[in-house]
Amino acid sequence: MLSFEQKLALIGQFPELTRKDISLGRVNFHYEDSKHDKKTVVQHLHRNGNGFVFAGLIAGVDTDEKGLVNIRDYSEEELTSLIRQSISSLDSAPPEKPVNPKKAKKRQPPSEEAWSGPSGSKLTLTLEEDMWYIYAGLNLDCVFETYEEAVQYLEEEQFTRQA
Repeated sequence: MLSFEQKLALIGQFPELTRKDISLGRVNFHYEDSKHDKKTVVQHLHRNGNGFVFAGLIAGVDTDEKGLVNIRDYSEEELTSLIRQSISSLDSAPPEKPVNPKKAKKRQPPSEEAWSGPSGSKLTLTLEEDMWYIYAGLNLDCVFETYEEAVQYLEEEQFTRQA
């Protein structure tokens, strides 16, 4: 098993990686030129020699649910190869996602809707800063992360959308 210092020296040979010291003495290495949202190649490298390399885009590599491989017992050759493959996988552009016709036709919710309920009560559903707020007059009643959650709540409370 390579020591922490040996792994740092080996990873330091990749000029395209940027070192980021994080909590508990651990170190991450980022590939800033990644064509994917993912930029971390080496994650949580610890003084005890434990750490992870992102291999979620590499075919045939056994990873955890986050696409990471534990490198604790890797040899110099294995670690060098895995890091090269990781950088290469992040350097290729992600495939374009095909447009799902069902989603393309999906109606965009308005930023504000009026709802009426039992006993003539009125509520307003409003989009504010990526959250859905339900107001009873000027008083805040509820907040939801998605439009669908807010509508489900209103329907469960027997409210109907006003035209």
